[in-house]
Amino acid sequence: MSANSTSLLISTYNWPEALELVLKSILHQTVEVNEILIADDGSDDRTKSVIDAFKKNTSIPIKHFWHEDKGFRKTIIMNEALTNADSDYIIQIDGDIIMHPNFIADHISDAKKGLYIKGSRSMLSDDRTKQIIATKNINIHPLTEGVGSKINASRIPMLSFLFRGDKHRSNNLRGCNFSFWKKDFLAVNGYNNDLEGWGHEDIELAARLTNLGIKQRQLKLKAVCFHLYHKINPRHNEDLNYKKYLAVAKNGTVKCKNGIKHL
Repeated sequence: MSANSTSLLISTYNWPEALELVLKSILHQTVEVNEILIADDGSDDRTKSVIDAFKKNTSIPIKHFWHEDKGFRKTIIMNEALTNADSDYIIQIDGDIIMHPNFIADHISDAKKGLYIKGSRSMLSDDRTKQIIATKNINIHPLTEGVGSKINASRIPMLSFLFRGDKHRSNNLRGCNFSFWKKDFLAVNGYNNDLEGWGHEDIELAARLTNLGIKQRQLKLKAVCFHLYHKINPRHNEDLNYKKYLAVAKNGTVKCKNGIKHL
């Protein structure tokens, strides 16, 4: 069952050069989304300038959600953006993900009630990333030097079923290529704001979706995207956040207490 309406959610923080390329890849999509949501974790005015310039090149409604930079508070701004989504289906990426032209179409074609979709990504090298940013050429071929994981970089829809499977699984989700039904997101009370700092907010959300009874559909050879290289973010609370994920998975928790609503 395909979605009636679809929102593209992009998370971003102070990398306007990357966001510009991500937005450019929207213009190349074979299927348009109904709206674009940008969850901005406190970027400076350069990001707003990129978004304002992009608005002149598209008729798709754009909603920019921003809060003050007080450290890593991604879950809070993601919850705000998603609560205000007007569509029934959400496709989520990061602000450093360049989408294949069929990315949106592929997610929509595999959307089904009772499932969320976990896609893959091809990692770009530092040199390839610098070249793409310098030239703004986002036509990326899977066999090009500096394009990692040739399987993740290749789109062969007729073979996608070989990898798919629909399983109760959460520990392998990456929020940079992820789609789900808004009603399911609301049912688990959204992202958990008790996860402080970088790490594991995506699998913790997936664990609660799993506990709700939602299965994961894996997409490979479809919904292809490319991750621009950047240095690894500080991960001071990663272990603590992972322990919270394990507790959710063990205890069967469906709703977090500190999410969209304070329960």
